[in-house]
Amino acid sequence: MGNLVLFDLDGTLVDTAPDLGLALNLQRKRHGLPFLDQDIIRPYASHGSKGLLAIGFNITPEDANFAAMRDEYLALYEEVYTRTPMLFEGMETLLQRMESAGLRWGIVTNKPRRFSAPLLAALKLEQRMACLVCADDVPRAKPHPDSLLAACEQAGVLPEVCIYIGDAQRDIAAGIAAGMPTVAALYGYLDQADRPLEWGADYVVHEVAEIETCLVAWQQRLADRCEEH
Repeated sequence: MGNLVLFDLDGTLVDTAPDLGLALNLQRKRHGLPFLDQDIIRPYASHGSKGLLAIGFNITPEDANFAAMRDEYLALYEEVYTRTPMLFEGMETLLQRMESAGLRWGIVTNKPRRFSAPLLAALKLEQRMACLVCADDVPRAKPHPDSLLAACEQAGVLPEVCIYIGDAQRDIAAGIAAGMPTVAALYGYLDQADRPLEWGADYVVHEVAEIETCLVAWQQRLADRCEEH
């Protein structure tokens, strides 16, 4: 069935930060707080509701009202999440070039399926993907490898012929745990505490246009390994 390229969703394949930030600001407004600048929110967009509530309200999952605040945030996000999502610059070209070369791709995300599937449908990507695995599809979300291994099963490939591209440390950790080479996307939602060069990724890219070079190198490594055997 060939090789498979797997992408994280938020901050890697699709720029969803504006809508994630809008939902947080709507929640802040509801609680009598001023809007935060999108530049403040953006680095936390890959950290899900936990990260967003931390920057928006300075609360953690240990706080008694965290669950209620998370549910409120998700309800607000549900109202706006398909307003402005867009593929990162250069991503559509990359996907088309991959598809033209017969290279399949899929998505593995910690975003719940209730948001992921409609969002991808709004971007007209659902028919192009080989697989979609969300956090609530598996027992353990990233950084555990469960979702990546489930994606391999869906697509009918072995982990060793897959590569995973993500913008968060948990993405790289999950890829390594699944036995896949990994690409750290530095154009994504990185905050000041992130140290992507220390994550152990096989490749690092600063923009989408660099991903194709990584894929060529990865494919060559696979070909060389086949020749050795």
